Amino acid sequence: MPFDRSIKIAPSILSADFADFGREIRAIEDQGADWVHVDVMDGHFVPNLTFGPPAVKAFRRHVTTVMDVHLMIAPVDPYIDAYADAGADILTAHVEAGPHSHRTLQAIRAAGMKAGIALNPGTPAEAVAHLLDLADLVCVMTVNPGFGGQKFIDMTAKVRTLREMIGDREVHIEIDGGVDPGTAPMLAKAGADALVAGSAVFKGGSVDKPDVYGRNIKAIREAAEAA
Repeated sequence: MPFDRSIKIAPSILSADFADFGREIRAIEDQGADWVHVDVMDGHFVPNLTFGPPAVKAFRRHVTTVMDVHLMIAPVDPYIDAYADAGADILTAHVEAGPHSHRTLQAIRAAGMKAGIALNPGTPAEAVAHLLDLADLVCVMTVNPGFGGQKFIDMTAKVRTLREMIGDREVHIEIDGGVDPGTAPMLAKAGADALVAGSAVFKGGSVDKPDVYGRNIKAIREAAEAA
């Protein structure tokens, strides 16, 4: 398949109804989500605790698009095979999570997944310069990871730097944190092509009112594509 540089909207199910994940996943996909974003947190690398491999494996049964799993955990390497077994299509680790990011990305790819590397707001783009030949995705955090619904931190300069560094490599730039129709255009213009959105997608909707999700996804996509 040719590399797809079009805008992809990846709703974060951290903002979904935890009691009804199956129907929530099906609803966002039916309403136009390109990827389903799963935030994994360990209560150690970030101050929150979320989904282990069994939960992600349960989500997989409902995902028909791309399951984009973001590991906000340390260490990462002991859990790579478990998330591969759970069905992750993309597995993203943080460059800050350990000293051997090359090894981590190699192991993710060896396990049959696309490999992502994430950058916290305080980490410069140059921290992943030596990893771009092993990465399929760079995730730029535009909030400090750990909780949904935080205020957006402007990282457009970092995104522009990454886009220049990536050049003609087939590497996605993903944005995670505070994405909405107001911030999407500046991020897309800077070079991002995958936008994670939690509350901006799920607000006002439910599995019984999925058309709201569709309107929210469409608003983010149209704002980004108009940039």
